[in-house]
Order: sequence, then C-alpha cells, then structure tokens
Amino acid sequence: MMRIFLILLAFTLSTQGYSQAKIAGHILPKVMKVGDQYLKLNGGGVREKMFIDLYIAILYLEAPTTKANDILTVDKPMAIKLKIVSSMVDKDNFEAALRDGFKKSTNNNVAPYKDRIEKLISAGFKEEITDLDIYDLIYQPGIGTTLMKNNKKLVTIEGLDFKDALFGIWLGTAPAQVDLKKKMLGE
Repeated sequence: MMRIFLILLAFTLSTQGYSQAKIAGHILPKVMKVGDQYLKLNGGGVREKMFIDLYIAILYLEAPTTKANDILTVDKPMAIKLKIVSSMVDKDNFEAALRDGFKKSTNNNVAPYKDRIEKLISAGFKEEITDLDIYDLIYQPGIGTTLMKNNKKLVTIEGLDFKDALFGIWLGTAPAQVDLKKKMLGE
C-alpha cells in the first residue's frame, strides 16, 4: 500500500510542473477552462512602470500564435489573466490606465465603445484592488467578454468589437508595454 502511495505521489509531483507556469516568481496555470473548452497559455509577462512590477498578464488561446492581429479579429474563445503584484495598483490608477488603453487601442475613437467601457469600469472596478487580486477577461463567441475578479463574475460586455478593443490594450499597435505584448504573444 505504501509503495502505491509513493508512486502516486511521485507522479503527482512530476506532473505539477506541466500544468503551471512561473512568471516573476508567481505560479499561474498553463491551462484555463472557458465554457467546455480548455485554453492554453500562449505567453505572459510583467507589466512594469518605472522599474516597478505592477501586474502579470497572461494570454490564453485555443492554439498558440504570435500574430496579434489574428487574435484581435478572430471570433474564438480566449482570455487574459491579470494578477496584481503591487500595492501601487489601485482602482483609480487602473481605471485611468484602462481609459488610456482604450484610447490607444481604438486610435482615439472610443465613441462606439463609450457605454460599454463605462459598464466595464463601473461594475468591474468599483471595489478596491489589492495585491494578489486576479482578474480574468474571458471572451466567448455569442456571449461577449466576462470580467471576473478572484473567480467571481462581475460583468459581461457584448460584442466582438469590444473584445478587440479591450484585448488591443495589451496586443494592439500601441500596447500598454511593447515587451509585455511580445511575451504574451510567446515571442
């Protein structure tokens, strides 16, 4: 009986590394379940500002790709996980960063998204943000983009165009951080 236990323990310990990724010292899942599908980690990295690590961003897709435009325009399940790693991130500066990111990702044409941006921000970022909070931005065709905080659903915003603008904050032509975009794309 003890031998079987030790074999199972050795197997469990040896396979744990396959289901997790380590980014900036934080352990994060390599796979994310969305609906009835499993999305795979495409890439991830740290968002920094003035040499301070703010959050970890990970992109999950059905199949790996390094082509940002394909990700932004395709109507397939995908997700971005954000893990806050600094107490310097609060709801006010995160809201400001989102608004700035939407301006950049839409080429300063936020008018078609204005109501949906306000819905995302008011429902998703009304509570304080604390160190180690985890936000999931989960896109599903026919449903929209669902924002979750620490596994709790906050809001769902409809529209492929909204997903494109939101994910464009990190993956667009004027991303929040160029080297983070490259890491999310697995480059």
